[in-house]
Amino acid sequence: MPAFLLHILIVFFAWLPRTAWPVQYYSVAVTDKKPQSRDIYVQGLEIKDGLLYVGTGLYGKSRLLRYRFTDGTPHSAIDLDKRFFGEGITVLGDKVYQLTWRNRTMLVYRRDDLELVKTLPVQGEGWGLTNNGHDLIYSDGSATLRYLSPVTAKVLREIHVTLNGRPVTQLNELEWVNDAVWANVWRQDAIVIIDPDNGEVTGTIDLRGLLPRSEHERSTDVLNGIARDAADGSIWVTGKRWPWLYQIELVPQQTDGAK
Repeated sequence: MPAFLLHILIVFFAWLPRTAWPVQYYSVAVTDKKPQSRDIYVQGLEIKDGLLYVGTGLYGKSRLLRYRFTDGTPHSAIDLDKRFFGEGITVLGDKVYQLTWRNRTMLVYRRDDLELVKTLPVQGEGWGLTNNGHDLIYSDGSATLRYLSPVTAKVLREIHVTLNGRPVTQLNELEWVNDAVWANVWRQDAIVIIDPDNGEVTGTIDLRGLLPRSEHERSTDVLNGIARDAADGSIWVTGKRWPWLYQIELVPQQTDGAK
């Protein structure tokens, strides 16, 4: 094919409307719940080997907490320096990683005793954090997810998250679930399911009404926190200063095609 014809074809197909993948919509069924202190301002949540890890926020009150997941017995706790506002957490190998909000700093702890061993630089604000088994994945409140080296925090690649071709911003707490990234959307009672290769949202989860209005107090804040228990595949969610961790199952509602 002549080069000029190839160029014309490339330009032509670039201008064609994008065909978005069908999006699956879900509601949820609550299958179990566990009590949680209303004092916990949840910023990160993860379950690993029978232990529940919780990262909390607010200046002067940020902590990294660890509990026995079966019964909520406290296991260990670390107070962050008062300069830091704690954000998302994840456990990878023998380390626990915790983002901070505006310090452009990620804290790295030894998993066995939660001893802080080093800090790593990150770009911009820190919001949510997860991993795919070898790379760290973090959000900064934008529509971009960044894949990082767990050794240096060097950015390995980025994906831009879209729903039907439109960017999805305010991506907050993250969790790696069944080879996809699940993300809370800040100030929405919703989770988006993101293709980790191209950033397209393949599903949305409606969590409106999960915490009944009768259980809201003045200090109750937004939905935030997703954790998958690898032991049985169960999914648990919560919010900032919520009194419960909820185990949920997805209930398919409908699938939308391209628009």
